[in-house]
This record gives sequence, C-alpha cells and structure tokens, in this order.
Amino acid sequence: MSGDVVDLIMQDHREVERLFDKLKEFPDTRPMVTPVLAALLVAHSRAEEAQVYPAAKDSGDTEEVAHSQEEHTQAEVMLKRLVEADPESAGYEEILDELEDAVKHHVEEEESTVLPHMKEHLDEKQRMELGKAFTDSRAEHLGERPGEATKEELELQAHNVGLTGASGMGKAELAKKLQAKAS
Repeated sequence: MSGDVVDLIMQDHREVERLFDKLKEFPDTRPMVTPVLAALLVAHSRAEEAQVYPAAKDSGDTEEVAHSQEEHTQAEVMLKRLVEADPESAGYEEILDELEDAVKHHVEEEESTVLPHMKEHLDEKQRMELGKAFTDSRAEHLGERPGEATKEELELQAHNVGLTGASGMGKAELAKKLQAKAS
C-alpha cells in the first residue's frame, strides 16, 4: 500500500493513538498489545528517519527535522523501558504515561510543522514517491525492537540531527552521543 506520504504518516499516528487507548482501557491486553505498539513505533520511526526526514531536510526544514529526530531518540529509550517492564506493575503505567505524552507531543509538532511543510514544498508526485519509499522502509523494519538500531541507522539519525563525525564513532559511542543530544 502506498499513497501520499503525509497521509500515510498521519494514518500511523492515528493507529498509535488507538493502541495507547487500548493499553490504557484494557490492561489485560498489555502483554499482547505492547509488542505491537513497539513494532509499529520502531518501524514508523526508522522509515521517517531513512526516507522522510532527509526529504524534509532537503526542502529546507532542517531545524524541525533535527528536533523530530531528537524526539524519536527519546521515545525509543522510553519504548525500550516499556517493553522490558512488567505489564502489571505501577512502573509500566508510569512509563506508558510518559511515552504517550512524548509521542502525542511529537505527533502534534510533526503534524503542525514538518508535514505541512512537506505538503507545501513537495508536489503530489514527489509525495507519492516518498509514500512508496516510506511504506517499503517501514515494512523492512517491522519486527525490529527498540534500542537495537544498526550502526548505519544511527549514522542516519546523526545526519538528521546534524551531528558530525558519526562515521568515525563506534556504535555504542554514537548511540550515547545521540541520546545526549536528545536529552
């Protein structure tokens, strides 16, 4: 399935919101729904980082792309904590609230800045091509777990935030620098 990249991203945002609601309203589904939320968020983030953010950056949205990338890094740290938490614990509930707040904030900003910028600066054909690249990339990343980005993915994230010298860093050092930049 492909389409306008802006519409596809917004569809994912609505699905993530639905999953958060399910985790809140039906705690007994947490062991089954948490991995689904994690898979979608990781795949969505990796696809944006690989396909969407470079295109948005090329169209002049450098600051917002860097900020969005930093928010992805923060959310992935929280998501990893959520996946590792006992779904019946108070700690899970606390992490879920924190992650939901962070993701809602990110979605609001992205839908009010990055996506409108793309609608304005990319024609329909470009958005459709980017939509195909986004869905292909998202499909490739389904099943990846939070906190397990490859060195190449971390280098792409570093590029998105304007962090220089990434290719000369080891994976652990690069991950640490990205997390520090996001804090």
